[in-house]
Amino acid sequence: MPRYLVERTFPEGLNVPMNDAGATAMGGVIARNAEKGVTWVQSFVSPDKSKSFCVYDAPSPEAIRSTAQKNALPVDKITEVRVLDPYFYR
Repeated sequence: MPRYLVERTFPEGLNVPMNDAGATAMGGVIARNAEKGVTWVQSFVSPDKSKSFCVYDAPSPEAIRSTAQKNALPVDKITEVRVLDPYFYR
């Protein structure tokens, strides 16, 4: 399955509560993603929480866009990526 890096901008900042409500919200995102075969691997967030960089396994960029829309998440850019391990050359 292809892997993608998804860049998102949150002008007001990304705010995910660190409580049961936040856990429920993330569970909903995971469930809606699964409907299209999209797996959220991990995310990185800028210190000011205005940008996120999310790693996904998905059948296509279109599947990611579709699930992002269902999850009310912005999508700035989707780039297919592969792992480059710095220890590969040793």
